[in-house]
Amino acid sequence: MNTRLTWICHGATAASRKTLFPLDEPLEDKAAEEAARMAVLPHADRIVTSQALRARQTAEALRLRARTDPALRDCDHGRWAGRSIAAIAGEEPESLMAWMSDPEAAPHGGESLADLRTRIGGWMDNECALGGHVIAVSHAAVIRVAVAYVLQAPLSSFWLVDVEPLGIVRMTSDGRRWSLRFQN
Repeated sequence: MNTRLTWICHGATAASRKTLFPLDEPLEDKAAEEAARMAVLPHADRIVTSQALRARQTAEALRLRARTDPALRDCDHGRWAGRSIAAIAGEEPESLMAWMSDPEAAPHGGESLADLRTRIGGWMDNECALGGHVIAVSHAAVIRVAVAYVLQAPLSSFWLVDVEPLGIVRMTSDGRRWSLRFQN
């Protein structure tokens, strides 16, 4: 069964501009305006979004009638949520390095990158079984781990993928394997 998956990263927030580990913050006004001006998206059989406010607001600005799916939530950063990466680097450099170098590590008490990949890979495979076109509004970390999953790349590649706010990444599956899809 053929499946098309269009990932849309939520718009910018004050936390993303300040390089903070996210909380459930709203979109910046400018991000909502930018989303509203984006090109019309193709028809989709299913439209889903993370439960996070910033993702739901992005879907609304894009005029998408999306249902929320808890599987699309952002990576759980545990006690680091709402704090800056610079602060963590200053206070817990070993913990930050462990998290960035070991996909199984979750020194913040949240979710490891390996756990995130398992969750998102399982969600993608379930969607693949349904076929059709899916639009998913989610988070940069979720999309980055989805790219690593599709490429069957080591999780160290997570750090080499850059997904900008309102960025779109397309994937397809023929029921046997996922592929990245680049188009004009």
